[in-house]
Amino acid sequence: MSTEHRFVDGYLLYLLARASSVASAEFHDQVRASGVSVAVWRVLASLKGTDGLTIGELTSSCLANQPAISKTVDKLVGQQLLTRTTDPDDRRRVWVELTPQGEARADELIARAQKHQDRLIAAIGLEEIDTLRTALTRLIDRAPAKK
Repeated sequence: MSTEHRFVDGYLLYLLARASSVASAEFHDQVRASGVSVAVWRVLASLKGTDGLTIGELTSSCLANQPAISKTVDKLVGQQLLTRTTDPDDRRRVWVELTPQGEARADELIARAQKHQDRLIAAIGLEEIDTLRTALTRLIDRAPAKK
């Protein structure tokens, strides 16, 4: 059976999903091998460089659903990697922040992620990566804001 004219081979959304899957797989294997789930990695990385995020912001940043993020946050609070604080102005809003131990763990994982990204850049080339980054950012910025 010929696959010469498959629609998906040139379909942008398929290519984006496939590239993400291929590029992420090796790094996610490394993360899991170090005893950290991909969900934990995403939470720690999303919080790094912030003064904290709400559960809703974290859910959006981690590309996950709220119950899954809440469960991961509960686990990380128990491990003293995160703190959770109710907003005094809106008791429905919960802020999540890295503890010093969480910062250290995030730094370690981000260093691994940076090495992985450096290998991807070396394979593709810096100029093409910059073009890709710009194009992907433009696509993301087109998305309607979620309420």
